[in-house]
Amino acid sequence: MTTAAKLSSDVGVRPACEALEIPRATFYRHRRKGPAKCDQIRPAPPLSLAQAERQTVADILNSERFQDKTPYQVYATLLDEGVYHCSIRTMYRILNMANGHVKERRKGHQRHNYQKPELLATVPNEVWSWDITKLKGPVKWTYYYLYVILDLFSRYVVGWMIAHREQDALAKRLIEETCVKQNIQSGQLTVHADRGPSMKSNAVAYLLADLGVTKTHSRPHVSNDNPYSESQFKTLKYNPWFPDRFGSIQDARTFCQSFFNWYNKEHRHSGIALMTPEQVHYGKSKSIFNFRSQVLKEAFDKNPIRFKGKLPKPDSVPKAVWINKPSTETLELNL
Repeated sequence: MTTAAKLSSDVGVRPACEALEIPRATFYRHRRKGPAKCDQIRPAPPLSLAQAERQTVADILNSERFQDKTPYQVYATLLDEGVYHCSIRTMYRILNMANGHVKERRKGHQRHNYQKPELLATVPNEVWSWDITKLKGPVKWTYYYLYVILDLFSRYVVGWMIAHREQDALAKRLIEETCVKQNIQSGQLTVHADRGPSMKSNAVAYLLADLGVTKTHSRPHVSNDNPYSESQFKTLKYNPWFPDRFGSIQDARTFCQSFFNWYNKEHRHSGIALMTPEQVHYGKSKSIFNFRSQVLKEAFDKNPIRFKGKLPKPDSVPKAVWINKPSTETLELNL
């Protein structure tokens, strides 16, 4: 309306309104209202504190004595001492005006900003994931502890152990023996785990450092950061032959020996093109893929109509396996 008012003084109200496509009634209504409210200087409320009084209250609230207390506590403490400056709401208003001090003013504990782990495996023995789960014993409140180390790319269980307790020395021994068995070289491997006491222990950390193995951890209370170990435990415990309880630790070891032999050598894993973890881990996936392709081609040549004229192809093993795959934009930015 400011533009219309200036223009109307030069060319008249009607031409100005027609040029700006403003109804004359709207123009006259705004002109009667006078200047905008935002242009008017608001008088100070008669009951408001003076500038010096507001500064005094702000100094009291931020003083060493009261900096860790809320305005409610400050108000009550001063009132008990026979001092009154203003209401609790006014204290909050003064703090808010002073650079948003209504937020946390004290120096509290700094929470860690845990970074989301982003792990990539393109070949076997590049990233391992390990975890510990409980197996129920013969009576209530008795458990056996199953340690499992899983290769991320092939889903092959490279090492496992059952013990009476969770202990960092046992985890250290299992990891060390597994690295020797898989002929792990320095700088080759990354080992990922959650934040259990054994996983974060100094014994395991020192061992991995001596072996030249990188270690990573999940964020606290985030099970999705270790999905492959969690999925493998589900395959174990949802197995039809998995018992409700084990009669002894020998029974648990016998069952797991049979299970992991089946899991590695016979289980057709949907995540690795329905091949067994052993086939993928030891480099047999390419020959199996070629053989399956040949079988499907022969079936197609015999009866192409059944396949609607399109040559079927078997699934291939993924070229990359991620824990928390970055977004496409992040990958492009890194490249």
